[in-house]
Amino acid sequence: MLVFLSSKFLSVYSLFEFMSLEPVKFDDYKVGDSAKFTKVITEEDVMKFAEVTGDFNPIHVNAEYAKTQMFGKQVAHGALSSGLISAVLGTKLFGPGILYGGQTVKFIKPVFFGDTLTAIGTVKEKFTKKDGKLKFIIAETIVKNQNDEVVTSGEGTIVFM
Repeated sequence: MLVFLSSKFLSVYSLFEFMSLEPVKFDDYKVGDSAKFTKVITEEDVMKFAEVTGDFNPIHVNAEYAKTQMFGKQVAHGALSSGLISAVLGTKLFGPGILYGGQTVKFIKPVFFGDTLTAIGTVKEKFTKKDGKLKFIIAETIVKNQNDEVVTSGEGTIVFM
């Protein structure tokens, strides 16, 4: 098997386990199957996220401004926590051969620098359409902090190719 990666992205990619390029199979999953992905959220993560997305809201990137707001300190972008859901669904629970078809998300609690977040994806429902030609899984998605508090919740739709 050959894997071609630009050297620019190799260091980022190498943070994750090299995964097989063999497509995952719909029939290999059952309701209740689950996986998780854990990451400590740093100020650097938040600044990189702001740079990539263009979301420089001062509640995220300006410590002095954030002190004057309801949480008294900077908070991470909510979408950063939902990005961890993408990681768990795309690389831990599923993998090659799926498309991430949709996500509902609710941001429940703030995420602060230094929080340890764990994204959990759990198979909730399986179904097919078009006489079984289209295969879908609905996954419950939650992100918890180091205190086991849910900070983000929702459902992801996975389409098998």
